[in-house]
Amino acid sequence: MSKKALLIIPPERFNEDELFHPKEALENAGIEVTIASTKTGEITGDYEGKATSEVVFSEVSATDYDVVSVIGGSGTNDHLWENQELQAYLKQAHNDKVLVTGICAGAVTVAKTGLLAGREAACYPVDVQINELKANNVEYVVQHVVAHDDIITGDGPDGAKKFGESLVKALR
Repeated sequence: MSKKALLIIPPERFNEDELFHPKEALENAGIEVTIASTKTGEITGDYEGKATSEVVFSEVSATDYDVVSVIGGSGTNDHLWENQELQAYLKQAHNDKVLVTGICAGAVTVAKTGLLAGREAACYPVDVQINELKANNVEYVVQHVVAHDDIITGDGPDGAKKFGESLVKALR
């Protein structure tokens, strides 16, 4: 049975490196990737890159996937950080033993679920994200990737390839 990944991007302004590098790593490892958002259709990234959201995340079961990943970008702060439906979705995925991951602002989205309370995580090294981690009782660490058995966080574009590799390793 082949593995599947659900990559959740904001409805606008996702970070291209944070989406495309992990997607490539997963696909090169034979893992089927689905891109999701809060809407379907073409979405423009921070740097005018394009991606197509195939599904609305809330309309698919997280248990159909081996990993659910929240991708960063400036739109993640605006559209996903306070999305209660997404927070509930990530908590349910975690309860159902689906690997929950986030990179950059996506790591903050995961932290806001409470799943990382009392644990270490990576995020983009800017005060607004670091302060959000701390506000959710998460210890910020300066690393490209922080991998727990059940949750993986990444720092951003510079660590996007390593983040993708860590997802592949965790799914083996």
